Amino acid sequence: MSTERDPGLQPERTRLAWRRTTLSYAVAAVLALRNAVHGGVTATALVVCALCGALWLGFVWAAHRRIRALAASGRPAALTPREATVAVLCIVATAACAAVLVF
Repeated sequence: MSTERDPGLQPERTRLAWRRTTLSYAVAAVLALRNAVHGGVTATALVVCALCGALWLGFVWAAHRRIRALAASGRPAALTPREATVAVLCIVATAACAAVLVF
């Protein structure tokens, strides 16, 4: 009896989910930038937009590492706590930035 597990299309679906999330994150960052400069450019808006961009880059880093791990042959390794923490912190911090831009 074989102990190998056939993951089927699960790794591909997960890769696609990471890509969709990264694209959605990029759209949200662009909309935040648009909202920040719509009423006139202020120093606070520029700082928040720069922070959003840096957070987006951090998320892209974590997502790209995960996408590469899922694309590797064989069984993909589990998401490391460091990568999960980076992804969650980037998303939460971006939500906070969005709240600052809206209010």
